[in-house]
Amino acid sequence: MTHVASVADTRSLAGRIAPLLVAAACLLAANGLSMTMISVRARAEGLSDALIGLLGSSYFAGLILGVLLTPFLIARAGHIRVFSTLAAISAIAVLAIAFTPAGWLWMGVRLVSGAAFCGTAMVLESWLNSIASNASRGRILSVYRIVDMMAVMGGQFVLPVFGPVGPDILIVLAILFCFALVPISLTREKNPPAPPARLVDPFMLWRVSPVALVAVFTIGLTNGAFRMIGPIYAETLGLGLDAVAAFIAIWVFAGAVFQYPAGWFSDRLDRRHVLGVFTVGAGLACLFISGASSRFELFAGVFLFGGFALPLYSLCAAHANDHAEPGQFVDVVAGLTLAYGVGAVAGPFIASLVMEIFEPAAFFIYTATLHLSLVVFIFIRILSREAVPASQRHRFVWLLRTSPMIFRLARSDKLEDKDREAR
Repeated sequence: MTHVASVADTRSLAGRIAPLLVAAACLLAANGLSMTMISVRARAEGLSDALIGLLGSSYFAGLILGVLLTPFLIARAGHIRVFSTLAAISAIAVLAIAFTPAGWLWMGVRLVSGAAFCGTAMVLESWLNSIASNASRGRILSVYRIVDMMAVMGGQFVLPVFGPVGPDILIVLAILFCFALVPISLTREKNPPAPPARLVDPFMLWRVSPVALVAVFTIGLTNGAFRMIGPIYAETLGLGLDAVAAFIAIWVFAGAVFQYPAGWFSDRLDRRHVLGVFTVGAGLACLFISGASSRFELFAGVFLFGGFALPLYSLCAAHANDHAEPGQFVDVVAGLTLAYGVGAVAGPFIASLVMEIFEPAAFFIYTATLHLSLVVFIFIRILSREAVPASQRHRFVWLLRTSPMIFRLARSDKLEDKDREAR
């Protein structure tokens, strides 16, 4: 009887989260594809590297806006209505590109797209968090991460099929955004409680962990820039659309592969040492890419870059939480999100100027310089502050760069209880 009940519970859980995961797959695939598409399309339209960088900056500014506004929208209208509204806005913003002259007006479109995507991600992740129990949280998070990785990787290969210019790719993106509405609109789930709306204290994270603040800001500068400028760099080397799609997909895949060793070592060693090693690895990978002389070397380099660079955010979050007091966990993740967002707003534009003023290879030299400079700061902090004892460290969790609500999903119920008690 126990086995039967367990199977019934599992099926019930699968039935509850399935509509959310289908919607997430559509959204993540569409958003990942749109980020690559807009870079390639803007270049095909003859926009300068600097203006393409500003398109990336506008998108990440929209993410910050979404983080700040979405909790208030959910409290006002509920998860289903907010999700439906923002998914529709995402489709409208994509289709608006077909009717908007290439240039400065696209910045407004990308600002709206960033805010809408962040909002839809926050709705889904807060919804999953309300469903998750302490027993099912790990399974839900693991499946969600797999959906994220497969959707973003698979979405890249839609671009060579339809091409970056013309209306076809925009229609496909709009269909994906609209299709995400179907399972959410038909779900039998009731609206969960709204996530808390909190003001962000930008100085709190510095008091808790200077390493985490500086590192996450640097990661925003580098990873945010790569996500927008990476496709342009690949095109300047003469790669076709299929190779550009593979270039981004390999980067994403490598980040997933390297997450486990990053977590395994950071749970057993001083996290700052692991953070420093992975930061050095990311910097050296960038230098390797800048000197790559063949497609194999380029793809090998971007695999190493993704493997070392993408786990850095999760390492920073784990390190900050080791130093946070109960009651500070939500504020910590808000500070991390803000620091990353500010870096990601500045990163694409600065990187595009570097490419425009110098040669394309300077992009990865610039990125390597940022990573290796961060290593110096980490080393200084290691000398000035003792490591957190292993017995007091929180478990490393692979965090997605979707919305801050993924952090609440990743945390254990025990930590949430402590957080509530402290408040």
